[in-house]
Amino acid sequence: MQKIEIYTQPGCPYCVRAVQILASKHVVFEEIDAPRGTSEREDAIRRSGGARTVPQIFVGDRALGGCTELMQLDATGQLDEILGTK
Repeated sequence: MQKIEIYTQPGCPYCVRAVQILASKHVVFEEIDAPRGTSEREDAIRRSGGARTVPQIFVGDRALGGCTELMQLDATGQLDEILGTK
């Protein structure tokens, strides 16, 4: 299974929702605290190809996007395939 990482920041409702979706899939993931101005946030921006919002979700080297993209992938069943939970 590939490593799953999600970059978040405190107080972000989209981050909370994305974490809830991942948790509901019963997969192991790493939540990385990435408030503005931190090296973690800069890492997320670099890895995502320039996306400056959180959350940013990665499966291995693949950037899935943020909460909206995660919800779309979940609604179409593609998220289970990506995560290997299908």
